[in-house]
Amino acid sequence: MKKLLIVILVLVVILTGGLFAYLSGLGAADPGNQDEIIVQIPEGSSGLTILGILDENGLVKNPTCAKINVKTGGYDSLQANTYKFSKDMKFTEIMKAINTGDFKYVYHVNFQVAENAWLTEIAASLSDAIGVPEKDILAKWADKDYLNALIEKYWFLTDDILDEKIEYPLEGYFYPDTYAVTGEETSVEEATELMLDNMDKHIKEFRQDMEASSYSIHELMTLASIVTFEGGGTDADETQVSTIAGVFMNRLKEGIPLGSDVTINYIIKERRVSLKQSELDSQSPYNTRRYNGLPPGPIGTSCESDIKAVVYPADTDYYFFYATESGEVKFFKTNEEFEKGWAEDQWSDADDEEDSSDDNK
Repeated sequence: MKKLLIVILVLVVILTGGLFAYLSGLGAADPGNQDEIIVQIPEGSSGLTILGILDENGLVKNPTCAKINVKTGGYDSLQANTYKFSKDMKFTEIMKAINTGDFKYVYHVNFQVAENAWLTEIAASLSDAIGVPEKDILAKWADKDYLNALIEKYWFLTDDILDEKIEYPLEGYFYPDTYAVTGEETSVEEATELMLDNMDKHIKEFRQDMEASSYSIHELMTLASIVTFEGGGTDADETQVSTIAGVFMNRLKEGIPLGSDVTINYIIKERRVSLKQSELDSQSPYNTRRYNGLPPGPIGTSCESDIKAVVYPADTDYYFFYATESGEVKFFKTNEEFEKGWAEDQWSDADDEEDSSDDNK
């Protein structure tokens, strides 16, 4: 009996020790070392292939224990991708992340689509993120076959974007947001659909009313982009933005030029208030000072609230407005009221500058 107990005890010690050694072998290769290690798992990689890749990158403490875990761990849906791990992670944590494709560990970089952004700026941001030259991105976004495929897929893209007068067909159709992509693993097409899917997500609520409007979807998106530059955006007052949209709708109905200088900014690709007469006289079809109606297409990105404001503009009798230096937007019914208000504000600004100058003496 004593010998049996001793044998059992020895076996327990051996098994316990073996289990401890096994679990220890699956621990972090270098505890406390949180330096990021980028690991690419190719398509079709087996568990043992992945083990070899992880070992080459110094992420495996004990290859023998790891091999046992790969065969017994139930990793049956290993997903190819580029991941970011550290030597502070246990082998089982790493394998679980690969088996589930956990986005937390998928290597990604962010690119920004800002409000009021031009397509060229978006292309530059995307280029930095995925390593594709900006000119190649813009060429893809101008490819007729690709554009037709997108038109078939997205309800808000219509043949209107193929108008030869339009500078960039997809201008104004990418939703402003921060996007995460897996670096060079992301194609231009994948990033494009990511932005268009986001646009669909934000405006599908208005789809029925946009399609029923007397204005085409393209015209609504064009006006929304102007509204955004004139005082819209996610932080803008909803009533103010709706009124701006209402003013432009009134001018369109009466055949009065929109007279929006932000369209001149788009022509010259500079954001500034002071404009030269030669710029104001531009013969570009985007010049809403020279030509009645809407420009050929959007002049930049718009957020959901600005598109909503154009779909549901304020019912107003205002035809004029301007924004003060403080950001306040003032509205007027007649040109005479507008000119008077503008002159008074300019005079007031001049007095303020003079008072400030006196204070600094």
